[in-house]
Amino acid sequence: MGKKQRELEELGKLRESIEMMEELLDNAYYGMVLVDTEGYIVKWNYEKLLGIREEDVLGKHVKEVIPNTRLHIVAKTGEKELCDIQEIHGKKVITSRIPIIKEGKHLGAAGTVLFSDISELQALAKKVQILEDALNKYKGEVSKLYQSRYTFDDIVSNNFKMVELKTIAKRVAKTNSTILIQGESGTGKELFAHAIHRESSRKYGNFVTVNCAAIPKELLESELFGYEEGAFTGAKKGGKMGKFELATGGTIFLDEIGCLSMDMQSKLLRVLEGREFERVGGNKPIKLDTRIIAATNEKLEEEILKGNFRKDLYYRLNVIKLEIPPLRERLEDIEIIAKKILNKLAIDLNMEEKILTKDGVEVLKKYYWPGNVRELRNVLERAVNLAPKTIIRIQDFPEYIRSNHKTQKGDSNCQSLKEKLEEIEKDIIKKTIEEVGGNKTLAAEKLKIHRTSLYKKLEKYNMIEYL
Repeated sequence: MGKKQRELEELGKLRESIEMMEELLDNAYYGMVLVDTEGYIVKWNYEKLLGIREEDVLGKHVKEVIPNTRLHIVAKTGEKELCDIQEIHGKKVITSRIPIIKEGKHLGAAGTVLFSDISELQALAKKVQILEDALNKYKGEVSKLYQSRYTFDDIVSNNFKMVELKTIAKRVAKTNSTILIQGESGTGKELFAHAIHRESSRKYGNFVTVNCAAIPKELLESELFGYEEGAFTGAKKGGKMGKFELATGGTIFLDEIGCLSMDMQSKLLRVLEGREFERVGGNKPIKLDTRIIAATNEKLEEEILKGNFRKDLYYRLNVIKLEIPPLRERLEDIEIIAKKILNKLAIDLNMEEKILTKDGVEVLKKYYWPGNVRELRNVLERAVNLAPKTIIRIQDFPEYIRSNHKTQKGDSNCQSLKEKLEEIEKDIIKKTIEEVGGNKTLAAEKLKIHRTSLYKKLEKYNMIEYL
């Protein structure tokens, strides 16, 4: 048996197989043609597309029927050509040419038409574009719900501790280490969490916030880890994705972490140690790919001693700790923070920006601020609404702020003496440091104080240029 005969037999078997699948081909493609290695037609399924019957073309060279074809070239080279635009009898169609190779031997090639007219592809592309636009719209809405809103530029301060804290936070933002932020309520813990996420390599992922104190403890596990369908009575069909899963590739911010029950603390510890979790009612582990930032206004060290917080979980969370000082310890920030708040209020309330006078700043500096920056914002928003003109007056502040000012005013002589003494001390420190060329050790010796005490005074008087 000659080579040509063997090839024809192979093609014959292939043709039989194709004939058995004609029903499928008729539905899957608009047409198909099969040629041998020389380009002669051995199977024709283009009648629907071109109106030419198979018996009229069998044995003919494919170029006689389709003048601009490349099917005979593909049959020889063995190189496929996919999704090519070809004009056949006045119609622009999408064709693919696939070589038929068995055990390294070229047996021929098959040509298929997926779209009988280019306009069909354009219509399909338009539908796909509409669906893609709709999907992107929904993705955008979800992204808006879980994106960070603040950057480090939103954290303004002239206080040494805060400036140092921002520097550290910016540095650790580049890593994936777990961060614990501690500080009184209203100091700006969430602001730091947002800024860290925005500065990190995960900034394009979701920023998911969970207030551990606001979710009932019986729902917290399913809220954090999600659940499978039928996991419990009332579970949604198809289950639900949890916050950890939603934060995959991004950051999860666990606020008020100290409010977790001991049971949830144990589960969270297992997740942090194993770097994986399961949905409630599920048995498929989900890899944890989330940056964790936890925050609390409680002293966790004290809660550990009381038996309210697990020591091992504390060490897992406390890889990097950021301790935010209260506003009363950085009164020099009152003016700069107030100015930023007033600017934001003007935008949010759609009104002209109002100005805080020097007297107004001094009144605010004399208050204790138990509610910290959050309380300051509330006081300023009230003043903005009450002030008749662009200047905020002392009488626009709440009574408890004004009465505190009056009390302080009655003790003005003592306060003035204290301020004068501080100015003298500040001036002496400044001159001494300059005399020794900036050497803090020598300066401390000349001042007859410990070096640590000198640093504390530099910090107290906000003398950053000498630190």
